[in-house]
Amino acid sequence: MTYVVTENCIRCKYMDCVEVCPVDCFYMGETMLVIAPDECIDCGVCEPECPAEAIKADTEPNLQGWIALNAKYAAVWPNVTEKGEPPADAAVWDGASGKLEAVFGASDPAAA
Repeated sequence: MTYVVTENCIRCKYMDCVEVCPVDCFYMGETMLVIAPDECIDCGVCEPECPAEAIKADTEPNLQGWIALNAKYAAVWPNVTEKGEPPADAAVWDGASGKLEAVFGASDPAAA
């Protein structure tokens, strides 16, 4: 099992999760964070730290596409180990629907 970053991180990117990860398995893109599934040790400390509730256990239903997206971008985005500033408009985007399609141009995370 691993944890996976999902849609609500897009354009929120609060980064509270980064500071608590004992294995530094977070990677940062311009609009969101992802978790490297092969590096995550399934400790779960990141999940409750996310104010956007965007981190889920990969055993939850319907996350296959998000697992694929996390793996894909963790391989190309830079590793992040320190909390940065969230986007100025993060609160506006928090909880918004359709963020995946608006930012990545795809309705299926596996295709993003």
